[in-house]
Amino acid sequence: MDDLHLFLAHAIQLEREAARHYEELTEQMQTAGNAEVAVFFRQMAVFSRKHLGEAMERGGFRTVPHLRPDQLRWPDGISPENAGWEGIDGFTDVLGALELALEAERRGHAFYAGIAAITHNVRLKRMADEFASEEAEHVAELEKWIDRCAAA
Repeated sequence: MDDLHLFLAHAIQLEREAARHYEELTEQMQTAGNAEVAVFFRQMAVFSRKHLGEAMERGGFRTVPHLRPDQLRWPDGISPENAGWEGIDGFTDVLGALELALEAERRGHAFYAGIAAITHNVRLKRMADEFASEEAEHVAELEKWIDRCAAA
């Protein structure tokens, strides 16, 4: 992928889905009575919305761009944020929710890092590297939460 606007349209979709999923996990943890993890997931939703806003601004988009099926460049044909979410339900426990979020962040990181590795567009490479770095921070934070919960 070498088209900066196409990349940003993908990033916007990915971050929008991430925010929605984190909001779902927030509600689920509140229902389960785990306020601490609910607060964490709420903060992750805020980060996703922030990243979405930054991508909108960088691309000069006034509305969320719609990608036609022939424009999608997702690995395996599905957005990194949507893979695996069909398994979430009201019975997902804290550790399961954290692991699901971790896998989504890892896929998001791989998507951005993969674009950075193959693009010929220097500006896009820098941006994809930046987005990959942010996703790596999310991965590290989720790994800490999983270690904490597994040890409890």
